[in-house]
Amino acid sequence: MRLFLAHHADAVGPDVDPRRPLSAPGVASMEQVGRVAAARGARPDVFWHSGKLRAKQTAEILWRACNPLATLSATRDLQPGDPPMWIRDRLRAEPRDLLLAGHYPHLPRLLELLLDDPAAEFPQHGMVALSTSDEGETWTEEWRIEAP
Repeated sequence: MRLFLAHHADAVGPDVDPRRPLSAPGVASMEQVGRVAAARGARPDVFWHSGKLRAKQTAEILWRACNPLATLSATRDLQPGDPPMWIRDRLRAEPRDLLLAGHYPHLPRLLELLLDDPAAEFPQHGMVALSTSDEGETWTEEWRIEAP
């Protein structure tokens, strides 16, 4: 199984729009991340996002770039303050390749947990690809994309 963790792209501030949609530079940046991810073979079967507009828009951009035939939906356990072990436990039962579009501080904590590495750093507005061959017990980082 492959797992792709994507931090939402740059969003406008709450003073501009309380829903916090992606900014124009954020859209352009995530489109570039999506092109690079697709060129590296990212083709998730399922795209999950937190339900917040900026994560949904990020997931939609990556979905169009990587696999527009995949399932795209909001899911629980991806909010900024959610404990990362909740989604880790769900991943153990998931056989399909999956992309998660979410937020700080959740994604950095999830990456640390999956890699069992407290020094693991997550690229802001970027993506990290992981793989497991033992049903989610151990994970290996394959590659990462820094936001342009």
